[in-house]
Formats: sequence, structure tokens, C-alpha cells
Amino acid sequence: MASLLSPYRVLSPAGPAAKLDILIFHRVYPARDPLASTEPDVARFDRLMGFLRRGFNVLPLGEAVTRLRDGTLPPAAACVTFDDGYADNLTLALPVLARHEIPATIFVAPGYLDGGRMWNDTVIESVRGAATAELDLTDVGLPRLAVGSLDEKRAAIATLLPLLKYRPLDERTRLADVIGARVRAQLPRNLMLTTDQLRGLAADPRITIGAHTRLHPILASSMNESAETEIRGSRQDLESTLQCPVDLFAYPNGRPDQDYRACHVAMVRAAGFRAAVSTAQGVATASSDPFQLPRFTPWGQSMLKFSLQLARMLAGRPSSVALAEAV
Repeated sequence: MASLLSPYRVLSPAGPAAKLDILIFHRVYPARDPLASTEPDVARFDRLMGFLRRGFNVLPLGEAVTRLRDGTLPPAAACVTFDDGYADNLTLALPVLARHEIPATIFVAPGYLDGGRMWNDTVIESVRGAATAELDLTDVGLPRLAVGSLDEKRAAIATLLPLLKYRPLDERTRLADVIGARVRAQLPRNLMLTTDQLRGLAADPRITIGAHTRLHPILASSMNESAETEIRGSRQDLESTLQCPVDLFAYPNGRPDQDYRACHVAMVRAAGFRAAVSTAQGVATASSDPFQLPRFTPWGQSMLKFSLQLARMLAGRPSSVALAEAV
């Protein structure tokens, strides 16, 4: 529960004028990862959740959506969400959430359960494990990249991810696999949740499971039939596995008009979801479309920056720092 002295209560009062902060995370690392600087390690995640607990009333997303619609949100309302379905959401994030008594929603792409690996992780882990000083991909239409030093690895990842992201799902996966084969690195098979781990998460009263398509395609780059199958199928798969309703959805990558369009919002409604979140930067208000709720990613290592980012969002002045794109 937010402290009565929390300044965020002034920026977001209770009732119809309330604003809802929805935070996005993907992973929590055991220690700071130099190739994933935007994702927190356990120590930083613990600080973030402690700060959030003191300054905000943190609600389950489903409850917050209902109370936003009804005009009954408490002051300084916030939600915590995770995208994709990484195993560390259970092993590393959940104990921190439990310690601070914070609920969270985890949006899962069920096609990667039980040993799957998302294309971006194939790229990142391939570059991380590259034993050579150079990665030549010119024969598959990609550049030749230096990967010998840590800075070169960072630059290579920053180059490759945008080049693959908006390609058709099959081509994107194939090229990521080519990169993995080219470097002959041992790639992890345990990054994503197993079915048993997912069930364990869902059994925790603090956790809500939402859908995130089956295989995380960019919906705007998909044929309509395929997009509808991905949206509807992810809900069906998760409900079959968990034997409970799954009625919250997150758009992959999540930028309106670029990563998904109005037709995909209609598909989400038709699939029976009751709300959906995007990655449009901002806070939700009573006038927000419940099927396109904005979210934002905490950035930087400083708690002062985090506190100011939250204040700027609530004051209606989004940070000048660009939202870290989901992959």
C-alpha cells in the first residue's frame, strides 16, 4: 500500500481522475548482463519493487482494468507486467514479488514453452558465444560483423535485431538459426518456462497469466488468418494447459499502427479477451481504450531516474528517452 506521504498520490488521486501506471519487464537476471543492459538484475529489481511498494498501490492488472473502468482506482495505482514467459520470472522475479507483496501479470507465448527459444535470444546468445572475431553473414543478405570484443558484440546485436524483427516469422526464425549454426555456440534450451513451471506460477495467488500470441510474430507483418490464429490460439493453449480463464492479452512488440493495427484490436476483442496492453508509452486513464492500454519500461540504473520517470508519466510529460522496444 502506498504511503500516505507518497507524492504520487497528488499526481494520481483516487477515483475517476486516477491514472494507472503499467510497467513492463521481460527478464530478471541473477547479475547484471552486459548484453542486456535494459533488463534488471535481482538486486535492481528488488530496489524497484521496494520503491514501487512504498510509493504506489500495486494491483493485479485484471482488478486495475475493472476499477479504471468503474472510476474506483486507489491513488497512485500501478501494475507490474512481464512479457514472453521466461523461466526467470519464476525463479528470480517471483521471490522478490513475494517479499514485497506485489502482484504481477505474466504474458506468455506458449509456443516457446518446454525448451523453446525466441529468435532474439538465439541471436543474442549466438553473438555472446561466438568464438571468432568476425561473423560473416553476407551470403544470407546480412552484414559482416565484428564480434571479438564486448563492445563489438553489443554493436552486432544492436545491428542484427532490427534487421530480423519485421521479417515474416518463418524467415526470422530461419535466419536466427543460421546465425546460431554459423558461430557453433552452445545455445541455451532453458530460457523459457516449462509447462510445469507455468502451472506453478499460475498457482501463486499473486500471479495472473495472460496471452502474448503463440510465437510472438509482429502482427502487422502477418496475414490476417495467421494473426487471428496466433491471437486466439494463444488463449486456447494457455487455458487448456492451466484449466482456468485467460482473458488479458499483450501485443508482441506492441507499438500501435506499427506492430499491430485496428484489425488486430478487433481480433483480440473477438477472441474473448477483456483487455489488452500495448507498449505505447504513457499511463492509462478512464478515457483509455481498454484494448490498447499504454505501458512503459523502467530505464537507467538510478533510482532517482526511476522516480522521476514515474512522476513525469503521471504528470503527462513522457520521458524524452525512447521506450525500450520489446522483441
